[in-house]
Amino acid sequence: MTLLEVSSLNAGYGKSPILFDLSLEVSKESISAILGPNGSGKSTLLKSIFGLTTIYNGSINFNGNDITGMKPYEIARLGMAYLPQVENTYLNLNVRENLLMAGYILSKEETNARMQEVLDFLPVLKGFLEKKVLTLSGGERQMAIMAMALMRRPALMLFDEPSASLASKVADKIFEKIKELNRDFGMTIVIVEQDTRRALEISDESYLLVSGKVNFHGKSKELAENAELGRLFLGLRSHIQDKRVSV
Repeated sequence: MTLLEVSSLNAGYGKSPILFDLSLEVSKESISAILGPNGSGKSTLLKSIFGLTTIYNGSINFNGNDITGMKPYEIARLGMAYLPQVENTYLNLNVRENLLMAGYILSKEETNARMQEVLDFLPVLKGFLEKKVLTLSGGERQMAIMAMALMRRPALMLFDEPSASLASKVADKIFEKIKELNRDFGMTIVIVEQDTRRALEISDESYLLVSGKVNFHGKSKELAENAELGRLFLGLRSHIQDKRVSV
C-alpha cells in the first residue's frame, strides 16, 4: 500500500527551480533512502513534501490526502513529521519543555502518556529532561528531536541527515533507533543521508537524485551492487569488495 506519492514534481525556492519532473512512491511501513551528491536536491525534496518550498506543478499525496500546497502545520496534523538537520529544537528550553511543546495539541493526560512512551523508547533522555537542549551533544539533540516527533505518533517520519556531524558510534545508535521505529512500531521512514553505506543497509528502496532528477530507483540492494552508479554519484569504491566504505 502506497503511503506517500509524489508525481511529476517541479519545485524550488521562489523563482529558482531545484527539482524537475520528480516522481516517488513510498510504501507503508517501509524505509526509503534518498541519496545523491551534494546539491542534487535531496533536502529540497523533503522540504517540498512538508510544504516548505515553492511548488510550480506536480502533486503530492499523503495517506489518501492531496497535500500539494498545504502549510506544514496542516501536513503535520495529518500524521507526518519532518526532522530537519538544523533548527530542529528549542535550544533555550530543556528537553521536557521541548516535548511539551511538541505535544501542545494533546490533552494533559495524553501528553503525560505519550511522554512516558517516548522516554521508554529513548531512555537515554531520562537523564537529560531538565537540561537545556543547547547543552546537549549532537547525538543527544538528535534523540531529542526524534522524541519530539514521536510525541504525535506520526505515520511517516522524514529524516534529513540524521547522522550529520556525529561520531561513528553515536551515528550507529541513531540508525538503530530508526530501524526500531520501522521494525517494532511499523513506522514509515524516508531518510536523506550522506552516509551511503548505512542508508543502503537499513533501507528497503532507494532513490538516487542527480541535478534535481531521479537517476535511479529500485531496491537498495540493487543500488549497493551497482558499482558504476556508486563510483560516479555516491563517492563509493566497489560496494561488494569494500563494505567499510562510506561517503
